[in-house]
Amino acid sequence: MKLPEHARFSTICIHAGQAPDPATGAIITPIYQTSTYVQEALGVHKGYEYARTQNPTRAALEANVAAIEHGRAAFAFASGMAAEGAVMTLLQSGDHVVVTDNTYGGTYRLFEQVLRKYGLDFTYVDTSSLDEIERAIRPSTKMLFLETPTNPVLRLTDLAGACQVAHRHGVFVAVDNTFASPYVQRPIGFGADLVVHSTTKFLNGHSDSVGGIVVAVRDDHIEWLRFVQNAEGAILGPMDAWLVLRGTKTLPIRMERHNANAMVLAEYLASHPKVAQVHYPGLPSHPQHELARRQMCGFGGLISFRVGSLERARAVLNGVELMALAESLGGVETLISHPATMTHASVPADRRQRLGITDDLIRISVGIEHVDDLRDDLAQALDRV
Repeated sequence: MKLPEHARFSTICIHAGQAPDPATGAIITPIYQTSTYVQEALGVHKGYEYARTQNPTRAALEANVAAIEHGRAAFAFASGMAAEGAVMTLLQSGDHVVVTDNTYGGTYRLFEQVLRKYGLDFTYVDTSSLDEIERAIRPSTKMLFLETPTNPVLRLTDLAGACQVAHRHGVFVAVDNTFASPYVQRPIGFGADLVVHSTTKFLNGHSDSVGGIVVAVRDDHIEWLRFVQNAEGAILGPMDAWLVLRGTKTLPIRMERHNANAMVLAEYLASHPKVAQVHYPGLPSHPQHELARRQMCGFGGLISFRVGSLERARAVLNGVELMALAESLGGVETLISHPATMTHASVPADRRQRLGITDDLIRISVGIEHVDDLRDDLAQALDRV
């Protein structure tokens, strides 16, 4: 089954990396649940020797996501954080990284509490300002690590502009694209060198798998990531790879619904008298709405909003009935969370305040349920405030 040379996004999602099984003709890639492979003779095998190094199910997923993100190769890991950790092994002691200040709490924890011990240095800036990126770059800067939209206040970075600034200084660019998904934006097309995903989120889309993936374009990055994936061994298992492959097939139609539902709920919240502020790139009131229109295909499935106090936030969070109070995002079901005590609890309180992650901030990962049911659930929860 050969992809057309100029296949469109939804066709790539369904077919890239997934030839029918040669043994049976099965149209779905099998789950190769094996630890090793029998060799025909000494030094003679079918390209597979040991399952940490190679697995056909994982290889199919890696080829699929590489094509989806317009990269040259991809490497799947046991979690999004393991994928980020692999990216950071491209650096060495003494190297400096410029990072989006409102980055995921787990990323901040990895950088500050683990990698600083090994001599890496990090500067956190508002990467929505290209001037701030430029000012933060030093002679020792090797990487610009971007997250856009940010978690959870949904600030955007101009990807094309940021990549131009970084490359002018010989700095390579990694982008955490988890929040947007490759349906909404593909950073390599704007100049990024590496793209990272927690496959747990929109790529899988069904809240039943944990994983991560890195997509690369440069030969030196590809060579090293292939080596470190095998050397460190934090691989994605075949069952999880199969689940994500199932997820990418429906990514386009799921994201259409995520985008549409989120837009309706954001407009509803923006008009509600008990809501103090709504963060959503699709609203004209968002300070980077025009950038979102240029850079994104739809505005994503994440909304955050403020209700004025922790007690009011607690009333909403405990009052929802259809939405599930849970961490994570990107599943078909709607999840609601409290970033200050959940996803960003590892970020110091004063830093959270500076970033806008206040105690009254609520985040919603909008699912694909009927939007009227979601709006009704929010309405009855806000009535409790």
